[in-house]
Amino acid sequence: MFLTVSRSGGFAGLRTSGELDTSAEPDAGRLEAVAVRLIERPSGTGRPQPDRYVYRLELADGDRVAAVVVAEQDLDQDAAWLLDRVLGPEQGPGESGLRGPGQ
Repeated sequence: MFLTVSRSGGFAGLRTSGELDTSAEPDAGRLEAVAVRLIERPSGTGRPQPDRYVYRLELADGDRVAAVVVAEQDLDQDAAWLLDRVLGPEQGPGESGLRGPGQ
């Protein structure tokens, strides 16, 4: 599965993005399960709030292509972990303001 995340908004209005091929990841099953859940059952209102981030997750898996837009305040712990993971280490630990399990 191939995941793409783009993040926009925040106080400075900066944009960033990341990509991840889950097939090379040791926890591919968890990454894919969280991505599918987020695509199929997005949480919250989806309406952005001032000075908060908005995330777009795109999923490509064979013939299946799907996308969802989620506002920062609507993320649960697993979704936050997934988005941070796809955005990658160049963000720095916790720089996106999200925390995953055990952090």
